Amino acid sequence: MLGTKAKVGRKQLLLFTSMILCSLALGRGAVQTSEPVVQVAENKPAKLSCSYSGFSSPRVEWKFAHGDITSLVCYNNKITVPPSKPTISVPASATIGTRVVLTCSETDGSPPSEYFWFKDGVLMPTEPKNNRAFSNSSYSLNHKTGELIFDPVSASDAGDYTCEAQNGYGSPMKSDTVHMDAVELNVGGIVAAVLVTLILLGVLIFGIWFAYNRGYFDRAKKGTSNKKVIYSQPTARRDGEFRQTSSFLV
Repeated sequence: MLGTKAKVGRKQLLLFTSMILCSLALGRGAVQTSEPVVQVAENKPAKLSCSYSGFSSPRVEWKFAHGDITSLVCYNNKITVPPSKPTISVPASATIGTRVVLTCSETDGSPPSEYFWFKDGVLMPTEPKNNRAFSNSSYSLNHKTGELIFDPVSASDAGDYTCEAQNGYGSPMKSDTVHMDAVELNVGGIVAAVLVTLILLGVLIFGIWFAYNRGYFDRAKKGTSNKKVIYSQPTARRDGEFRQTSSFLV
């Protein structure tokens, strides 16, 4: 009696309503299972049993059959699940001369998938300088993480990019294709922005200079303090005669 136990997920074994096949090769004999149909709630453990006789050193595989598709589920006591469709992150536009990172990933494959990139439908080699079609490109790719790094990106790197995930089980899965443009740095726009800034700065300086020469700053400083005090000397008077001896004019 052989058995295997796994936690069931939607992208892994679903609800086991399809036939589970226990196949044995390299010999002739009998294969039986006590429960040909197993129903388990999603994300709950499931135990599948298989017994056989009449085989010498058999290779035991569990396979998942769903319609016309049969995929390997368990081999050598390890759960295997084919990769799902990977998702990629590709910028629509990249500036020539800068560092650009493209990413690709999928989370359902068991064991973890390896990733391969295609540009305009052509498989990208690990070493671009050794391939005539990619000799003008400067990139590095990591098959484990799915990162494709251009450092720097060049005009020849513009094109349609697709990522493929594969882990040796089931069919390789390809992502959607995304186009990336490689554009020159907008030097004209930068120069125009600098000129506009200099013009505005010049207008500001001229305005300050004009106001200073017109005396606007002196008037603002004086305010109400520019009023003068006039003092008049006392005039001569006779005895017994009262007169104003002094006055102040403000």
